[in-house]
Amino acid sequence: MTHSMTAAGLTDKQTKQMYMDLEIPDGKTQVMYVWIDGSGQNLRCKTRTMDFTPKAAEECPEWNFDGSSTGQAEGSNSDVFLKPVTLFRDPFRRGEHKLLLCETLKYNRKPTATNKRLTCQAVMQAAQSHHPWFGIEQEYTLQDRDYHPFGWPKGGYPKPQGPFYCGVGADKVFGRDVVEAHYRACLYAGVKICGTNAEVMPGQWEFQVGPCEGIDMGDHLWMARFILHRVAEDFGVIVTLDPKPMTGDWNGAGAHTNYSTEAMRAEGGIKAIQDAIEKMSKKHQEHIKEYDPNGGRDNERRLTGLHETSSINDFSSGVANRGSSIRIPRHVSLVFPGYTVIVLALLLLLSA
Repeated sequence: MTHSMTAAGLTDKQTKQMYMDLEIPDGKTQVMYVWIDGSGQNLRCKTRTMDFTPKAAEECPEWNFDGSSTGQAEGSNSDVFLKPVTLFRDPFRRGEHKLLLCETLKYNRKPTATNKRLTCQAVMQAAQSHHPWFGIEQEYTLQDRDYHPFGWPKGGYPKPQGPFYCGVGADKVFGRDVVEAHYRACLYAGVKICGTNAEVMPGQWEFQVGPCEGIDMGDHLWMARFILHRVAEDFGVIVTLDPKPMTGDWNGAGAHTNYSTEAMRAEGGIKAIQDAIEKMSKKHQEHIKEYDPNGGRDNERRLTGLHETSSINDFSSGVANRGSSIRIPRHVSLVFPGYTVIVLALLLLLSA
């Protein structure tokens, strides 16, 4: 048997499968701990063996890692704790093996700077009686290993935008294998993924997670992101969530957030929607700073008022208006009690 590694650093998956088919001792489970690193956007992982099969995150022991290598601690005091929070099935090892989403805690048990989940959980518990529902539409761009968009001519550009959104055909969509594999892997894992589609820029895609209530939204979105990166790794493709990976006349990528409370979903809910929009309008700049890990600077490249975006400096709302900060779908304003779509940017406020 030939054991090979390509010039690009890609290993032979068939060779790997020979080992993955090996039986493991009864009662042994591999649990991959997953966490957000000091960038607030990249994910890290490592695996430990357990002598039982955990059924919930609470059954898994805390662990730790070298935070000085992830931007989360100094070398002189480098141990960072991993606190298990949500357990998923592992679509890569399968069987009884698990993926485990974790919070990160400093030596003094306080959250690290990029552990936003702890404060988010407190907010969600305070708002529990409102039954907040979330559905997030995560856009992303596939890239080749040279960071050029996947499927684009090397050193050049494809034809102008127009035929690519929800497109079909080898000249209109690039990377569908990654998308389909990710969708199925999320379903297997128990992630609440509810859809996917090709986006406006070629090589750009979107998946949707939800509806989820409360903290589940952040947990399921982050695990869906992890699985996406991990699937793309197997295909030798890179995933970027950058808001504007290509300058020029190309759409950027965001994470449009569908949101409603029980009052918004009730009869006459449009009034509750309008009241919420009014409150948000008064804190626009404060919110913008929370919508990306760099205080809004990343989204300045995308939120220009062009390419179906609102200007980052202006707050706006409208019915079926894709150029507004908040978009109320047409059918909500006319017929149904309602939900509102916050159309701003990559939302990391939930659980960054």
